[in-house]
Amino acid sequence: MKINNNAVKSTQHKRLSIGIVGGGIGGVAFAVALSRDSHLDVQLFEAAPQFSEIGAGVSFGPNAVKAIQRLGLETSYQRIADHSPAPFEDVWFEWRRGTDDEYLTASLAPGVGQSSVHRADFLDAIVANLPEGIAHFGKRCIEVQQDTNSATAYFDDGSHFTGDVIIGFDGIKSAVRHHVLPPEQYGEINPVWSGTYAYRGMIPTAELEAALEAKGSDKRLALVPQMYLGQDRHILTFPVKQSQLINVVAFITDRSTPYPKLSEGEEWVQTVSQQEMLEVFAGWSPACQAILERIPAPTRWALHELPELARYHRDRVLIVGDAAHALVPHQGAGAGQALEDAYVLASLLMDEYCDRDTVSDVLSAFEQVRHVRTCKVQRTSHEAGDVYEYAGVGIGDDETKLIENLETRFDWLWNHDPHDDVIAARQLQVVLT
Repeated sequence: MKINNNAVKSTQHKRLSIGIVGGGIGGVAFAVALSRDSHLDVQLFEAAPQFSEIGAGVSFGPNAVKAIQRLGLETSYQRIADHSPAPFEDVWFEWRRGTDDEYLTASLAPGVGQSSVHRADFLDAIVANLPEGIAHFGKRCIEVQQDTNSATAYFDDGSHFTGDVIIGFDGIKSAVRHHVLPPEQYGEINPVWSGTYAYRGMIPTAELEAALEAKGSDKRLALVPQMYLGQDRHILTFPVKQSQLINVVAFITDRSTPYPKLSEGEEWVQTVSQQEMLEVFAGWSPACQAILERIPAPTRWALHELPELARYHRDRVLIVGDAAHALVPHQGAGAGQALEDAYVLASLLMDEYCDRDTVSDVLSAFEQVRHVRTCKVQRTSHEAGDVYEYAGVGIGDDETKLIENLETRFDWLWNHDPHDDVIAARQLQVVLT
């Protein structure tokens, strides 16, 4: 392995040296899992000066909670996770009509419910499990190269890392992706705006409960996760920070054209006026007004996603998480897919027979097993936004069909154990060899 000033550190006693680009939730969870194997040399490179997460609340379905358990991070997670209060502990979301708060149905996740955390809290909890000496900061990857025997990540401070493999956990604007899918062969692959803006804010729980009661609404709507649905718009709420705060996201989608574009130079995230947000949801229900009126300075996010990629793997280099399959948040599945990736890939790299000579085949098996699932999660997450906003194909504003869809659409996503992917990949490797 070569790093920083090109001084060579001997890794001959190690079975494999692994460079991880990106220190978000997925990258750190992956590094923590790998660090438990003394036969691996693991180095993680983060562009920021310290670990940090943008955004607020993040929701995990049963599949993601299973991945957290498999990664050995359940204790760290449960210490900070929020859950729906009794007797609503199995409720993922209650679904309501946004114009009048009328209850439509609920999506249930037995044994898990709405399991959610503040992103920064979760990252801190994972980082606490990371051994010293693995993480390197101020390392923004600008290029990746490889040859027959090694792969190298180059950083904007002039340093580089050379190891047996490079794993790109570097997000939707991934530099590693550029190497895996070179433009001369695949064309330019850039994030695309989904057409949806998301207004975000956090409200102290007691404050929201009082605001709901003042509008004549039930204050339990603060603590039980809610989704308010309407034409081209929807609003979600769920508790975080041990139920001290309520995470709010209010969405609006431009469906006037098949391929909406952001204005030239528009920032993806910006602070906007409360008045703008209130006007978007003018005429909505008392509960929705109570919620939005308690967010004085919302941030507006232009939600981007990636197209389904042809591949995630190129010899000794692999992209995972948002670098490979960034998606819109409508199924609460993005972080969960990164954690599934982290568990499956770590398990395969920790197998005794995985070394610098066989690792490319291991990465190929990972890609073959994960690609179909992650592409489907991308596709159905986008479709879910359409369903919530009365624009679902074959559903529209037919609430009978809408209810039926909401009660069943998450089953395939949630009822998945990532260890099954590990088994499938190992079987595939046997076939390949």
